[in-house]
Amino acid sequence: MPQENVLADRFEADRARLRGVAYRMLGSLPEAEDAVQEAWLRLSRSGADGVDDLSAWLTTVTSRVCLDMLRSRKSRREDALDGGIEPSVSGEDAVERETILADSVGLALLVVLKALSPAERIAFVLHDLFDMPFEQIASIVERTPDAARQLASRARRRVRGGEASLDAAQTAQKSVVDAFLLASRTGDLAGLMAVLAPNVVVRSDVLGGGGQVRELRGAEKVANFYNGLAQTARTALVDGAIGAVVAPLGQLTRVLDFRVENGRIVEIFVAGDPARLDAVEVAMV
Repeated sequence: MPQENVLADRFEADRARLRGVAYRMLGSLPEAEDAVQEAWLRLSRSGADGVDDLSAWLTTVTSRVCLDMLRSRKSRREDALDGGIEPSVSGEDAVERETILADSVGLALLVVLKALSPAERIAFVLHDLFDMPFEQIASIVERTPDAARQLASRARRRVRGGEASLDAAQTAQKSVVDAFLLASRTGDLAGLMAVLAPNVVVRSDVLGGGGQVRELRGAEKVANFYNGLAQTARTALVDGAIGAVVAPLGQLTRVLDFRVENGRIVEIFVAGDPARLDAVEVAMV
């Protein structure tokens, strides 16, 4: 069998695992598959001579490609709130693959991982999720083993910080936000009206497009707008306060801040501005 066919067979045996590694680092199936394909191109060009552990070598190469992609990534969040959220992939098979991957990783972890620096994300994923020793991680993130250990430790603290505990006031507010999202998701107009104050106002930097803050006032208008809308929204702590995030397949596209008084929502601010999304601290509850 030609050497290239042997390499291709060995690579295919690792492809699914490498895709899982890359997806946890990048949070995007198309980017993960690009990273894995780049690893194959490098293998096909260089061959495996002198490589004792091909699986480890492929993991290292894929991780370096992912690190470069994370460092150069630019925000591309252009969906309007009332335009729905499109999956990051197209085609039934691709969407199903990404959905399975997202479910296996967990929405909470994907959202929290986004807040890590590229090097923190690489170190945490490789060590805590795939048990790679810090001596190997160090060469990937271009740090010493001790520095790589510190990167993973910082990332671990931030990830664990995403497992938030709530006080009594937050618990009460969460029940209102949960009820709002459930009613929105299921098309329960009466349920929406029950949790909205009569003079509720929605402000948004994406509502209606154009990059300007727009407003929607009154319980009836707000309820009709949100009726059936919040299919992917989930309750979360947003900068320490009860809010919600829209993160289809783990990709954060919106954050919602709520103000609740006397058991009803009096104000919602919806942010989709990339600068806001990059700076927000999110913890799933």
